[in-house]
Amino acid sequence: MAKILTEELIYEILSVVEEIPEGKVATYGQIAALIGRERNARLVGKVLSMAEFYGQYPCHRVVNHAGRLAPGWTQQKELLADEGVSLKADGCVDLKAYQWDC
Repeated sequence: MAKILTEELIYEILSVVEEIPEGKVATYGQIAALIGRERNARLVGKVLSMAEFYGQYPCHRVVNHAGRLAPGWTQQKELLADEGVSLKADGCVDLKAYQWDC
């Protein structure tokens, strides 16, 4: 069985994350689709959980399909607020207002 998570794939995902503009967010699934792996949103999440080992990337700009923030990452809300991204009453990002149109 081929190894799925290669260095090339990791940097492909991180290069897309690096392109998300300040004040915008993308979803895990959106990033997966952009690299041609539409069904691998969880793989994107796995890579982002390890991103600190590969450099500085704006991983705080990535949310789930409903706009929910990463569980247990309290700084994500603050980082998004610093960029002008506000949250709805339910604590999710309003994707209609802030989703990256790539």
